[in-house]
Amino acid sequence: MGASFSGCVSDSGGPLQPRLDDIPESCVALVLMYLDPPDICKLARLNRAFRGASLADFIWESKLPSTYKFIMEKVLEDPSVMVLGKKDLYARLCRRSPFDSGTKEFWLDKRTGGICLAISCKGLKITGIDDRRYWNYISTDESRFQTVAYLQQIWWLEVEGDIDFQFPSGQYSVYFRLHLGKSSKRLGRRVCNTDHIHGWDIKPVRFQLTTSDGQHAVSQCYLDSPGNWAVYYVGNFISNNSNDLMKIKFSLTQIDCTHIKGGLCVDSVFICSSEIGSKEFE
Repeated sequence: MGASFSGCVSDSGGPLQPRLDDIPESCVALVLMYLDPPDICKLARLNRAFRGASLADFIWESKLPSTYKFIMEKVLEDPSVMVLGKKDLYARLCRRSPFDSGTKEFWLDKRTGGICLAISCKGLKITGIDDRRYWNYISTDESRFQTVAYLQQIWWLEVEGDIDFQFPSGQYSVYFRLHLGKSSKRLGRRVCNTDHIHGWDIKPVRFQLTTSDGQHAVSQCYLDSPGNWAVYYVGNFISNNSNDLMKIKFSLTQIDCTHIKGGLCVDSVFICSSEIGSKEFE
């Protein structure tokens, strides 16, 4: 009994203090499962036990979207991802991945694991886009797609798009990213030509979304903030069954032919988990 007691004291005669290294790796992994991915990665730096626990597949499986196998097939065309561990797969999905001939992008929000989708102006149906009297594509480093559609002037504004996707259960938001004025670089400085902005203060534009299961949302607003990119809220939709392929349709219109409007840049449309918010895309 004396021998057992002596094993519970330190060389200095005091009781042994528990250390982080004494916590079983399996117990650490169970705790890490309840944390957000950035916090898991921070704690992995503490010691070997935390680092080993942070690699457990069951932790990262719980962070991956429930539709990750569909995403791998639709978005990632790299067969090597099939053999990745779940942590490496999560990291891979957090990187921007273009698909549909580069007109769309997918990525996961690093903090929440929420789905984010972007559709470029070249992935949208824009009325009159082939007539250079009305629209032009211009190159810019202010777009993740390096190209925006610039409206010189038109009577009938109509921009539409759609996407088929398996969304994990939850609520999602749709946004348009727009800019009044034509920006460029001069002597290394950003300048914005606002001379051709007109018609947006007369009537509001109309944003609309519909889903293949019957959901519908409409919003209206006046376009403002010339010279700055702005993210305009279209509406929300809810995915109830992650196994179903859902078609999302969205549009931007101003079809009042009583006046012309111009000086508008259309960059892209964003669809993301509602908890992420719009600041990610400004």
